Amino acid sequence: MIDVTPLDALGAFANDWLDTHHHFSFADYHDPARMGFGLLRVWNDDRIRPRTGFPMHPHRDMEIITYVRSGAITHEDNLGNRGRTEAGDVQVMSAGTGIVHAEMNMEDEDTTLFQIWIITDAPGHAPRWETRKFPTEPRRGALVVLASGRPADADDPGALMIHQDAAILGTTIAAGAEAVHELAAGRRAYAVPSRGAVEINGTSVPARAGAAVSGEPRLIIRALEDAEVVVADLP
Repeated sequence: MIDVTPLDALGAFANDWLDTHHHFSFADYHDPARMGFGLLRVWNDDRIRPRTGFPMHPHRDMEIITYVRSGAITHEDNLGNRGRTEAGDVQVMSAGTGIVHAEMNMEDEDTTLFQIWIITDAPGHAPRWETRKFPTEPRRGALVVLASGRPADADDPGALMIHQDAAILGTTIAAGAEAVHELAAGRRAYAVPSRGAVEINGTSVPARAGAAVSGEPRLIIRALEDAEVVVADLP
């Protein structure tokens, strides 16, 4: 089963520095039917204006993955971490027992990103932050593991660690090409094309729409145009 929610059906908010769409209930957007998808609690599609951003604020007991689509985001936190994550790259923040952080667009252009929250496997982990660069060239039909807590990815040196049996993967696909992702028995997926329209198992998914996939053994993602897709693999 594949349930597609187009961009214009998502929750939305805009002010002078932020234009955002919420795939699930968040802040002032509340839909009892869209409180998350399994362990996936938040998927926000943000556009942040230059020299603005989210000032210092706290989180705890949540795995927060940020995938930068364009521009860059600069992270700072009360643990002393500071770093810049560019388009195509990923950062992970395990909020754990508590962290206070800021996410600012220090660039001269808009920054666009996906902010993804996954419910942690247990409260009380030590808070931490990491960022990593990933290749942006077409990936020849493979999805690259960006962040994961799945046992199968424990030895993957390229995957940022999260405290949950879940994974965030990404791929770029040339028009007319396909990428395949196998889903283990009982698992589900949430897929969002960050750019370009695709078909997933024959179902059309426009750019920036959300596709909730359950009861399928694999995802066959066919690009209708040059596309980039981010996928959450969830228990």
